[in-house]
Amino acid sequence: MKKFLSIALAAAMTASLAACGSSSGTSTEAAKESSEQTEAAEESEASEASADGEFVIGGSGPLTGGAAIYGIAVKNGGQIAVDEINAAGGINGHQIKWVFEDDEHDAEKALNAYNTLKDEGLQMMVGTVTSGPCLSVVQETADDNMFQITPSGTTADITVNPNVFRMCFSDPAQGAKSAQYIGEHELATKVGVIYDSSDPYSQGIYESFDAEASNYGIEIVAAEAFTADSKTDFKTQIQKMKDAGAELVFLPFYYTEAALVLQQSKELNYSPIFFGCDGMDGILNLDNFDKSLAEGLMLLTPFSADAEDELTVNFVNTYKDKYGETPIQFAADAYDCVYAIKYAAEKANITPDMSISDICDAMEPAMGEIEFDGLTGESIKFDENGEPDKAPKAVVIKDGAYVLAD
Repeated sequence: MKKFLSIALAAAMTASLAACGSSSGTSTEAAKESSEQTEAAEESEASEASADGEFVIGGSGPLTGGAAIYGIAVKNGGQIAVDEINAAGGINGHQIKWVFEDDEHDAEKALNAYNTLKDEGLQMMVGTVTSGPCLSVVQETADDNMFQITPSGTTADITVNPNVFRMCFSDPAQGAKSAQYIGEHELATKVGVIYDSSDPYSQGIYESFDAEASNYGIEIVAAEAFTADSKTDFKTQIQKMKDAGAELVFLPFYYTEAALVLQQSKELNYSPIFFGCDGMDGILNLDNFDKSLAEGLMLLTPFSADAEDELTVNFVNTYKDKYGETPIQFAADAYDCVYAIKYAAEKANITPDMSISDICDAMEPAMGEIEFDGLTGESIKFDENGEPDKAPKAVVIKDGAYVLAD
C-alpha cells in the first residue's frame, strides 16, 4: 500500500519540478498528469486492500469515555454478524474483514478515525455511533462517495446525502413515536420533560415530542432544560416536575445523566413514571449504579434481550458467550446494519475489487429494494431518504432487567 503511495508522490514531485521552468500550458499538463497518477495510486491502494478477496467493512464509535457502552456494543454486535456471515460463505462468496476505531464521542476525533479506517482499506461504513461525530463524518463520506449506514446516529441531518442510511429512528421519529406510545398506552396525560438543550440529539427529540404530544391527549405541564455545563445537579428541574404534577417524566438524553436524575428524584421523594429513548439503553451496565433506582423505567427501543424469537435468543446467547454480558439495542442495531449491507450487496452483485465509489453507486438503489427480518424489527426496509421503516416498541425495567412492555 505504502509502495503505491510512494510511487505516486515521486511522480507528482517529478511533474512539479518539470513545471517550474516551463510555460503555463506545460504546467497544466504536468498537474493533470500528477492528478491522474495520484488517482491511479488511490485505485491501486484500494485494490491492494481487497487483493485477498475480502470486503473491508467497519466503523467508529466511542470505545473509551462516558459513552463507551454504546461504541463497544456496536463493535461487538457488528462482529457477531460478520462472524455469522463469514461462516455461511460471506457476501457473494467473499469474506468480510471487520475494522473499528475509537472516536471517543468527539466530532474531530471521528474525522481522524475515519481517515484511519480509510488507511485500513475501508469500503463500506457502519457508523458512526453517536450523532455529533456522525454529523462530522457524513460530508466526508459524501465527498468520497463511500456507502455509510449509521446504527444509532439519530440527528435528522445525518441522512441528507444519498450515500447515508440509518438503522435506528431519527430524533424527530423518536420524539413522535414516544408521544404516540405514551398516548396510545394511556401511560399518563400530564407529562414533564427534562432535556439537554446543548445536545442536538436531546433537543431534536424534545421538539418533535412537544409537537406531537397534544395529538395523543398529552399535556406537557413542565419542560426544563440543562446543558453540558450543568449536568450533575437536576434537583431544580425535578422539583418543577413534581410541583407541576407530572405523572410521567420524559428524559430524552443519555443514561449517564439519567442515572443522576433517578438518584436525585429518590432524594426528593418523587416517583413518577420515567420514560426515555435509545440513549437510555445501557443504564443497567453503568458502573456502581443502583439498579433498583431504574425499576419501572421505560424506554422506546426496537430491541429487547428478553424477546423469545429464535433470532434474538441466538444473538443474546452468542453475545453473552463471547463478551460476558447482555447486549443492548446498539449491538442489535449494528448486527442489523451488517446484514442490511449483506442483502443489498448481494442484490447489487458487488465484489471487493470494485472501487469505493462504484460500490456506493450500486448499494444506494439496492438498499431501497431489500426487506428483511432483523433483531430490531420485522420486515425492515428503507425509504427514499435512507430512513428505516419498522414499528416502535418499548421495554420496561423489572427486577434489574429489560422486559418487553405490553
